[in-house]
Amino acid sequence: MENSQGKIDKSILQEERVIDWSLILKKINLALGNDIYESWIKNINLKKEYNHYVILSTPTRFMRDWVVSRYVDKILDILKVYKKSIERIEFIIDEKSQKINQDKFQTYYPTNINTNNNVTSIENSLLNYNRLDPKKNFENFIVGESNNLAFTAAKKVCDKKLNYNPLFIYGGVGMGKTHLLNSIGLKMKENSNIMFISAERFMYHFIKSLKNNEMVKFKDFFRNADFFIIDDIQFVRGKEVMQEEFFHTFNALMDKGSQLVISSDRSPTNLDRIQDRIKSRLSGGLVVDIQPSDYDLRLNIIKSKFLEIQNTFPDTLNLSDEVLKFLSSEIRASVREIIGVLNRILAFSRIYKKSPNIYECKLILKDIIGTNNNQISIENIQKVVAQHFNISLNEMLSARRSRSLVRPRQIAMYLSKKYTTKSLPDIGRNFSGRDHTTVIHAVKTVDKLMHKDNDILQSIDLIKKKFLKVY
Repeated sequence: MENSQGKIDKSILQEERVIDWSLILKKINLALGNDIYESWIKNINLKKEYNHYVILSTPTRFMRDWVVSRYVDKILDILKVYKKSIERIEFIIDEKSQKINQDKFQTYYPTNINTNNNVTSIENSLLNYNRLDPKKNFENFIVGESNNLAFTAAKKVCDKKLNYNPLFIYGGVGMGKTHLLNSIGLKMKENSNIMFISAERFMYHFIKSLKNNEMVKFKDFFRNADFFIIDDIQFVRGKEVMQEEFFHTFNALMDKGSQLVISSDRSPTNLDRIQDRIKSRLSGGLVVDIQPSDYDLRLNIIKSKFLEIQNTFPDTLNLSDEVLKFLSSEIRASVREIIGVLNRILAFSRIYKKSPNIYECKLILKDIIGTNNNQISIENIQKVVAQHFNISLNEMLSARRSRSLVRPRQIAMYLSKKYTTKSLPDIGRNFSGRDHTTVIHAVKTVDKLMHKDNDILQSIDLIKKKFLKVY
């Protein structure tokens, strides 16, 4: 910028220290959640601060690319709250800490991949987290009435006796979809070129290739598999360019004669913000679902997991058949949560050096059993909250941000998180497709308000009584 004498105002180019980076980090933690913060944000440092932009450092190029593709807009929004003149963020790689951090990544996510196992690796990536897990195989998948069809279809795909392409497996969170997909990959890796990847990871590599002008390599890389296994396809929603590329990848693999195996948390027809032609393609093979587990399946899962724990830790105290049957009867959530409940019971037994009885199990699990979580739906919570605040359901789910609607909406999100087994993305989708970070913010906001605003606390208590009485 020039002044009236045509000279550049040097103050624009000078460092101007206004931003407290430690405070920014705290705000980012609140906005994005602790998991994202610990994995991606914590090691970002503020290097330079100018009038209109800041320079941040990351330990690795991979971390920089990931943050830029996912979180940079949110970071910029938070920075602008404290310094409105900030217009952009630039990143540099901190060479001093780069090697240390790479070593850390390699400890947990080794890049030395055995080239004999035929599982396609993600080239030049430190975070190859979606490799096949040898512990998730057909032999230790517990089969029951609710998942037998999906299990049989997965086995037949491996035996090449299933003439349906793609195989589409859907079901709720923690029902065993990823276990089945992983089992297929393990079974077929001996004689086939396997690509096993999450939809989220596929999106990341697409964005990275687009930015680096490497789309030809991307296409060659992802269209070379005999078995293309993609997990959680629901996360491809929205982004049109991404959906376009996925559609063409899908077609290329089908034309090549490759087998596609896909999982989702819902059926193809119920996928939101997905192109109709993709839904049609996904529905064109065999679509099978995994239903919530019945009593017999839950009992077999608990017994199998308990035996596995006893074999690993011989000093584990025994649990009576009565307790195992009680857990199977009372806990009707996902398979993952059933195992989590078992771990809580075993933690009690280790701490107190005794096997709990049913009464003690009820005390340990009172937050789950007492509220009858599994029968409470997000829809019922939304209706009760809307009635309590005398607003319509459509108003509460709308995009309007008036205080009279925002607070009820946040309370409904908070109660949905507390009293249902739905994931954060699932809850967001039930609130007119909002992002999971919005749900995180709502939960934290309401939690804080309950500690200092007695009116909010009383309202929530009244609402809870209303929707709990229904059951």
